[in-house]
Amino acid sequence: MIPSILPTYNRAPLNFVSGKGAWLTEADGRRFLDLGAGIAVNALGHANPDLVAALTHQANTLWHVSNLYHIGPQQQLADQLVEHTFADTVFFTNSGTESCELAVKMARKFHYENGAPDRTDIITFDGAFHGRSAAGIAASGSEKMTKGFGPLLPGFIHLPFGDHDALTQAAKSPTVGAIMVEPILGEGGIRPLPDACLKGLRDLCDEHGILMILDEIQCGVGRTGKLFAHEWAGITPDIMMVAKGIGGGFPLGAVLATQNAASGMTAGTHGSTYGGNPLGCAVGCKVMDIIANPDFLAEVNRKSSLLRQKLEGLVAGNPAVFEEVRGTGLMLGLKCHASNMDVVQAGYANELLTVPAADNVVRLLPPLNITDAEIDEAIARLEKAAIKVAAHG
Repeated sequence: MIPSILPTYNRAPLNFVSGKGAWLTEADGRRFLDLGAGIAVNALGHANPDLVAALTHQANTLWHVSNLYHIGPQQQLADQLVEHTFADTVFFTNSGTESCELAVKMARKFHYENGAPDRTDIITFDGAFHGRSAAGIAASGSEKMTKGFGPLLPGFIHLPFGDHDALTQAAKSPTVGAIMVEPILGEGGIRPLPDACLKGLRDLCDEHGILMILDEIQCGVGRTGKLFAHEWAGITPDIMMVAKGIGGGFPLGAVLATQNAASGMTAGTHGSTYGGNPLGCAVGCKVMDIIANPDFLAEVNRKSSLLRQKLEGLVAGNPAVFEEVRGTGLMLGLKCHASNMDVVQAGYANELLTVPAADNVVRLLPPLNITDAEIDEAIARLEKAAIKVAAHG
C-alpha cells in the first residue's frame, strides 16, 4: 500500500493526542515527559494558556489579509524584536528554512548593490544544518543532505568546524560576501561555538567587509538563558535567522538585520503569502512578552544550571552509556558511548521524549518553563533508560 504521507521521516510508533506544559498524552493514555519540545519549538510548553488566549483572540478577529496591506500584529512583533535586539528591520517567514533562503538572498543583494557583484560566496561549516531547501542543503554541503539533489546551488565554501587557519585564509578571497554559522550546532551534535571564536569571527568579518549571518533558529529565543545566544559573546551579527521558539508552536520565522545589511532588499525583491500573518504574529508577540522578560531569562539560567548539574551526575553514574554533557542553557546534549538511538528508544519505553543528533548525541530541549520537579522526573527517567541500555549493551 502506498503511504498517503510522503515517507521522508522514520517516525517513532507514537501518536500524541494532547499536551499540557512539558507533558504529552499518547492515544493509549500514556503520559510522556517531553524533553524535545517539538525540537526546541514549544518554548513555553504545550497548550500554554497565554499563547492559547492570544491565538484565540486573534482567530476571532482576523486570520489573513496578505502583505499587500499593513498588519497590526506584524508591526507590533517587529517593534518588539527591534527593541530587544541588534536589528533595525525584520522580515517574517513561516519557518527556519524560509529564513535561510532570505538570509542568503539578502547577503548577496547587499554586495551587488554596493558595487561588488562577485562577492557571492558564503562560508559555512561542516556539521551545520540550515534547513532542507536548495540553499539550506547547499549551505550544509554534507553528502547526507545533498546526495541525489544536484545540481546544487553554487556559492558556498565549506570549512571544517573549528579550523581557524582555514577560515582566516578563506576570508581573504575577494568572492566571499558572508559567513553563516550557528552559535550552537543543533543537528550537528550540540556543539557551542566558544565566545572567543564568535568574537574573532565578528572581527574577521569587519576586517574583510564580510556580512556575519547567525543561524539562531534552534538556539535563539531564550534557549540559552539570553534572548539570543550571541549575546553571551557580546557581539552582534549583520543578519540573523530566527524560527522555532519565536512562535511557541505556531509556524513562524523571521530574518532580523541591520539597516545596512538589508539595504538591497527593496520593494519586489522578496515576498511571502503567509509570512507575518496576524495569527502567527499575535502568538509571537505574547512569546516575546514572556521570554524577553529578564526575570524569565534568569529562571532559564537557574533551571539550566540545575539540570546540567544533575546530568553531570547521570553521566558519572553511567559511564558505559554516556560520555559527557554538552551545550548551554536549556539546549543540552548527552554525548553517548552507547548508540544514541538506543538511548532515545529506551526513553520512549520510560515515557520520556528526547531528540537524536549527529556525533552520537541525544538532545535535551525542554520547555523553558519546565519545573524543578519535572527536571527531577526527567533525570529519574533518563537513569532508567540508561540502565535499560546498559543491560542490553
